[in-house]
Amino acid sequence: MSLENLEPKLLWRCFDAIRRVPRPSKHEEKIRTHIVNWAKEHKLEPRVDDAGNVVVPVPATPGCENAPGVVLQTHMDMVCEKNKDVEFDFMADPIEVKVDGDWLTAKGTTLGADNGVGLAASLAIAEDPDAVHGPLEILVTVDEETGLTGAGALSPDLLEGRRLLNLDTEELNALYIGCAGGGDSNLQLPLVGQTTPADAAALELKIKGLRGGHSGMDIVEQRGNAVKALVRVLRCIDQQYPLHLFRFEGGGVHNAIPREAFADITVPAAALDAVTALARAQTDAVRAELGATDPGLELEIIPSDSAPDRVWSPETTKRLIGLLSVLPHGVDSMSRDVPGLVETSNNLASVWTRDESVVVGTSSRSSVGSALDDMRARIRAAGRLAGATVEEDEAYPGWKPDLDSKVLAVAKKVHEETLGIVPEVKAVHAGLECGIIGEKCPGMDMVSFGPTIEAPHSPDERVNIVSVGTFWKYLKAVLAELSAV
Repeated sequence: MSLENLEPKLLWRCFDAIRRVPRPSKHEEKIRTHIVNWAKEHKLEPRVDDAGNVVVPVPATPGCENAPGVVLQTHMDMVCEKNKDVEFDFMADPIEVKVDGDWLTAKGTTLGADNGVGLAASLAIAEDPDAVHGPLEILVTVDEETGLTGAGALSPDLLEGRRLLNLDTEELNALYIGCAGGGDSNLQLPLVGQTTPADAAALELKIKGLRGGHSGMDIVEQRGNAVKALVRVLRCIDQQYPLHLFRFEGGGVHNAIPREAFADITVPAAALDAVTALARAQTDAVRAELGATDPGLELEIIPSDSAPDRVWSPETTKRLIGLLSVLPHGVDSMSRDVPGLVETSNNLASVWTRDESVVVGTSSRSSVGSALDDMRARIRAAGRLAGATVEEDEAYPGWKPDLDSKVLAVAKKVHEETLGIVPEVKAVHAGLECGIIGEKCPGMDMVSFGPTIEAPHSPDERVNIVSVGTFWKYLKAVLAELSAV
């Protein structure tokens, strides 16, 4: 179906063209060509950097030439997910859309409203003869969805403007002014083995039943961490009885709070009942501490018919228990500027036994660069004290909220005057491209907003049609006000 009968017609016509062009992350060649050709058709001169990001300068409307430059920023890639029963090739097929009441959705696939509507709005602004604005630069990045790598490789000299409107928010009537930066660390602790003591009995301990969740969005809830819960049980046993580990595994991906963790241990056979009671008592204590936040914590204890031939040495066991005990997990500090926003956190994300070592993975986040550096330094220090080698990826920067932002002041004023609603001013404890762009382009004054999009990254993705009209009206009003400020 065609979308040109939807309002605002110009924006939907641009989106209709975009949704017909394949644009998976890391395969943006076709959509980049579409943007470049669109620019040339409108006698604009696009610039493309080595990463594939595109900037299209748009002249100011007459009389606004001396206004400060504004960057309209979106990304060109989309998440490609489909239902199992749907035949669809994201590398070749156009997205098939349908209107369902007030919503636009796709037929069994992701819609690509994230960030296709924002991209369409940027192009439509350049085409709209009624839009009032100063000098514009339309910035469209690649590969946002799989790691913000396009923004990370952006050439800073590609941009001249120092006011930026990011159009990648999915909540109407909200203005986002901050996000967290982040970086991962891997600690590798060498294992020293020994012969299993003659009087040993083997047990498998399983922590399960926790909620887990996103290590950025859900960390503020102080949900349980299965690795932390299990290490408390092990530490309690080790303080009273000879304990040997010979396996410890838990968690998985860096951005998920561990829901489950497993350890294989040996203890003196004569102490088996006492160790079991001690482990259950410690689990009960942790469950009580978590309360209603995460009430499903369970400990399963599985005796083994026989002990292994070799276990980890007491020193290795104690080093790992000590390391996992002192590594930070959860909220480290809250924002002083935005009520309820986590500023700095760490996720003790995973523990894996690999060959002759144990690998511990952590994921740190902060909206303040120095605080992120400090968190990672603390992790590094803990690892080295335990005798582990530490590997760190390159951190991506956060976006610290600036409540004195001129662009924010304009955005709030226009929102109330144009839409009659006081917008919510928010920040998110997760990554956005604004953080990276702000670091690359010092002095960039930024705010992020958009229409209502639900269930992005899934075949249930849909965008509210009425909210797109409201978003369009608001965007034009903000640009007009910025051209006079």
